[in-house]
This record gives sequence, C-alpha cells and structure tokens, in this order.
Amino acid sequence: MADRKQRLVLSILDFLSDSMEDGTVKEEDKEGVEVAAQSIAEAFGVDPTNPQQRELLNVKPANLMSIFDVYLKTRDKVSAPPKPTVSVENKAQAEKLKQTGNSQMSRKEYAEAIQSYTEAINFDPTFAVYYSNRAAAYSSQGDHQKAVEDAEKAIEVDPKFVKAFSRLGHAHYSLGDFEAASAAFRRGLELDPNNANFKTGLEQAEARITDDAPTDEAVSSTDRSAPSAGGMPDLGGLASMLGGMGRGAGGMPDLASLMSNPALMQMAQNMMANGGMERMMQNPAIANMMNRAQSGGGMPSMDELMSDPTLRNL
Repeated sequence: MADRKQRLVLSILDFLSDSMEDGTVKEEDKEGVEVAAQSIAEAFGVDPTNPQQRELLNVKPANLMSIFDVYLKTRDKVSAPPKPTVSVENKAQAEKLKQTGNSQMSRKEYAEAIQSYTEAINFDPTFAVYYSNRAAAYSSQGDHQKAVEDAEKAIEVDPKFVKAFSRLGHAHYSLGDFEAASAAFRRGLELDPNNANFKTGLEQAEARITDDAPTDEAVSSTDRSAPSAGGMPDLGGLASMLGGMGRGAGGMPDLASLMSNPALMQMAQNMMANGGMERMMQNPAIANMMNRAQSGGGMPSMDELMSDPTLRNL
C-alpha cells in the first residue's frame, strides 16, 4: 500500500505546480517555489515525473484543493453548536407574543413592542423573525445601533432570512455607515437578486460613500434649506416651513394648511418636475417607512421624520 504521506506530498507538489502555471505564484517567486518543491520531493522519496509512482500515489479525481474544501465544509457542520430544542408550547407562546408586539408596533408603542419581542425570543431563540421584528422596533424608536445588533443576530440564526438584511442595511444607513449599509444590501441581493428595495438601497448607500464628504457642522443653515440636485428640497428646511402650520392626527401638518402654503406648493412642483420625488422614494429610509406602514406600524409623525438623520439630509 502506498505511503499516505507520499500521497499527500504528491498532492502538494501538484498544487504547487498548478499554482505556478496558472499565475497564482508570481514570476519572481517561481524559482524559490521550485527549489522548495524539489527539496520536499527528495525528502519524502516522491518523483512526480515517474509515471509508475504517480499512478500508485495519485488521488484523482480529487486534488488537494477539493479535499481541503470538503474538510472546511465538514468542519463547519461539526463545529456548529446544535440549536436548542424548543417545545411546542414555547413556540406557541412565542408566536402569541410576536402578535402582541406587532399590534403594539401598529400603535407606535415601540418600547412595549420591544419587550414583547424580547419575551418571544426567551421562549424561542431559534426563530429569526423575532430578532428582525425587534430590530424594526429599535429603528422606529431611533436606536439604530440596537437594530444593527438584532439584525445581525437574525442573520446568525437564519443566514437566508432576506428581511434581516434589509433591516441591517437600513440601520447602518441611518447611522451614517454607508459602506456597511452597502454591504448589507449587497448580501441581500445575493439571496434575492430581483429585490427592488435592495437594488435601490444599494444605489443610495453607494452614492453617499465619499472620501471627502463635508460634515454636518460644515453645512450652513442656509445650505440645509436650499434644494439639492434635481430641485429636491432638504427636509431640514422643510421642517421649519411646516413648523408654524396646524397639526393633524399623528402629529402631521393639517392638509388644508399644506395646500394653502404657496412656498410649499412651489417646492412640490419643483420636485415633480425635476425627478426629486422619484429619488426620494428610492431612499432606503423612505422604503423602510413604507414597509412599516404596510406591516401595520402606521405612518410616523413629523417629529419622528425630522429626528431621523437620513430623512433630514435627503
């Protein structure tokens, strides 16, 4: 029977030879690799040019890289901690708590919703949805760092849970970490290549990544109220315009007051004429707000809108 070590050595020599041929090894390093390969071959009595010995020692159709890949996959499966067993009763209780949290979200009771989702997790820590929902509650409360942590936990529990990447991207975007937001949206697209929200989120996040972007302190108050490219106004300036108007339900301005304000109507016309409205609807923060409304979370008040940095700085 062929020596197992000699088989390994032949596989290593073949790997080094292939690496020199395919360009993995740089031209200036080839001589050193060739000398090392020759020394290894002589030390273990392996001659890769000997047909009889090669026939005896080769491991085809496998090669060193394919064997190593199998090892990595097997190791990951073996080393992964087993998921805790959750009883049917605990799963049912966790689901009830999730429904309670969803109802609380629809009433904008974010602290209470966070508590309900936390209790659901205590009953069943194996379900990614509970972490994702709590991330949404944290984001609605303005605690985007906690939202990041919960979104990452949801992904850890279920790496294929697409919505968690959306939560993660929005939270990073809200924190101003546009590179991390881009990475999250990109990972989401790998799972769901046709997801329009991921595509627009990625575009928006990458557009905000600049090496020499001015800080908020460097932007004057007059700049904040000026329209941005394409005639789209900054929402910080819009806030001051809306401040003196009457408030309707949910803290939003009264519709009659909005319609009778000539400056606001002109601003709206400029947005429609120059594509600003389309760009605003592609923003991940706006998309998150719409998802929240569709899932029963309700529309945010004007105070909530103005407290979100991603909406103030559109």
